[in-house]
Amino acid sequence: MPRVSERYDGLGVGFAPYLQPPAEGVIRWTVGEPGFDTPDKVIETAIKGLREGKTKYTRGAGSLDLCKEVANYLDDKHNLRYPPEDIIITPGAKQGLLYSFLITTMPGDEAILLAPSWASYEPMLKFIGAIPVHVPVRKDNFHPDMDAIRNSITDKTKMILLNSPCNPTGAVFTPSEIQEIVDIAKEYDLWIVSDEIYARLVWVDYPHISPAALPGGMERTIVVNGWSKSWAMTGMRLGFLAGPSEAMKAAAKSQANSASHVPTFLMDAAKIALKCDNEVDEFNQEYLKRRKLMIEGLSEIPGLRITEPEGAFYVFVDVTGTGMSDVEFADGALEAGVQLIPASLIAGGAGFVRVSYASDEDVITEGLLRLKNWLIK
Repeated sequence: MPRVSERYDGLGVGFAPYLQPPAEGVIRWTVGEPGFDTPDKVIETAIKGLREGKTKYTRGAGSLDLCKEVANYLDDKHNLRYPPEDIIITPGAKQGLLYSFLITTMPGDEAILLAPSWASYEPMLKFIGAIPVHVPVRKDNFHPDMDAIRNSITDKTKMILLNSPCNPTGAVFTPSEIQEIVDIAKEYDLWIVSDEIYARLVWVDYPHISPAALPGGMERTIVVNGWSKSWAMTGMRLGFLAGPSEAMKAAAKSQANSASHVPTFLMDAAKIALKCDNEVDEFNQEYLKRRKLMIEGLSEIPGLRITEPEGAFYVFVDVTGTGMSDVEFADGALEAGVQLIPASLIAGGAGFVRVSYASDEDVITEGLLRLKNWLIK
């Protein structure tokens, strides 16, 4: 038979091997998915759209009404001002990231990733022929190392990717750090792709800041966000892009030649979700309780070192004090009935495991008990 294209040779799949549903009875701390139901009014609006026959082709970038609502949302929540024509509704933020990588790089171009970073960035860049350059973050708090960023820039560098709040580390970069990265990007005329999917999940006393909101940032930043995390809508696959007009024209071409548009009947539901502030606040209060429960429980286990997560819903746990590698720890935890992710699957993650506290409180409590019974003898 014909040979599969070489672009797939050695292409990774990120955390996927550890995201498979475990055996019955195993506690699952792996999936980055809110442990809440989608708000009722969102579900009802989606059903209403189906019943009204909103199952036909529509505007490729998303309905103009939805793009206007996203523009209003960005202005209200993140101090970002875009015309609705510069908003593209995508089939999930992940698809938006792929468009952004296509827009900002060509084969052979380099893109800076702050390591450790989300597991899908590297294979997505490799898939389109770009070269990921992993720049280690600071070890004390997982924040950017500016000297390391500068030292990594070459004549092939075209883009810096930011993810704050960060998956997997939980770091939330400070406004001054974001501004310094914008200044670096401006100095070297680089794009910034800003993955802001966790922008509403911030647990520190300074806010999430988009590089697009800072001086010099708007004209070189593509903002990637979506409905999955804050509104518990992961399976609906709804994301959005915002950025300079020329970049968004390119994103529209990317969508027209791949996905066409997101499901028509979900567009009104997405509009409704943007107004669900009470539900988002309720979710966040629950996250804070679960975060506290997880941090306190893990901190009681000898050999584990915890850097308090500043945002998102993950704890990035240093397991080197147990004498095990992260893979050995993850495999042992699975035998003890807890599924978690060894971070050596990504650059800069060796010696750490990622756990999600988006689970129900009883799932967190039981998982902690199982780890303690395994590790404290």
